[in-house]
Amino acid sequence: MALKIGDKIPNFTAKDTNGNLFDSQDYIGKQPLVIYFYPKDDTPGCTAQACSFRDNYQEFKDLGAEVVGISSDTVTSHLKFKSKFNLPFILLSDNDKKLRKLFGVQNNLFIIPGRETFVMDKNGIIIMIFNSMSAEIHIEKALKTLKELVK
Repeated sequence: MALKIGDKIPNFTAKDTNGNLFDSQDYIGKQPLVIYFYPKDDTPGCTAQACSFRDNYQEFKDLGAEVVGISSDTVTSHLKFKSKFNLPFILLSDNDKKLRKLFGVQNNLFIIPGRETFVMDKNGIIIMIFNSMSAEIHIEKALKTLKELVK
């Protein structure tokens, strides 16, 4: 079942690009999170989206938020992608697609893993969900939501 606005994000853990265990509970109660699911490392749309998050990362940090990108790529693939494009934010490997299922992110066109962004307040409550294959719009929607949150 898909998560919706007003739901609390589920507890989850996953490996980051350094092989460390990311635990969502380390962020709840401390800061807002922007979690975005994307189809695949180093593809045109996903690279544009990741670079847009990179180029706006300081603005997210200034609003107190952390950005987390998730795809089913391996930790090794994420490490290359992060290094190649100098991505400053967290990338998590969802090899078994458990996180995608946990958040209810559907495939687009039945085969392509969905592109969906979730914004959570510091208490882990979902305040925005945006689902679109148009990569760049995710960043402006997430920033607008965070700016409203900190007003």
